[in-house]
Amino acid sequence: MFDAIRRLWRKGESTGSREAVRTESKRPHNLFEAAAVYVAASADDDQDTMDEARGWVSPEALSFGVSELACRAVIALARERDESPNDVARTLLGLPAA
Repeated sequence: MFDAIRRLWRKGESTGSREAVRTESKRPHNLFEAAAVYVAASADDDQDTMDEARGWVSPEALSFGVSELACRAVIALARERDESPNDVARTLLGLPAA
């Protein structure tokens, strides 16, 4: 999953834009691709790419994909930091320790 995000990110960097993501292929996008592109575009404050990714799948599928991406990211960070997923999630959101 994260390798796919990195590949998309690198393609976008090599062209200087997200155009590589937009023209990558004509095959249908799955919910995980839509979520990855949507979240990366959101982090970059790229409204056009967010809107495009939003059109690839249903709102429910995009919501599920974003949720799954968040879960996987928290788990990966928790393992990397040797902390609990709860502690990592609270830290990322700026919440006090439980």
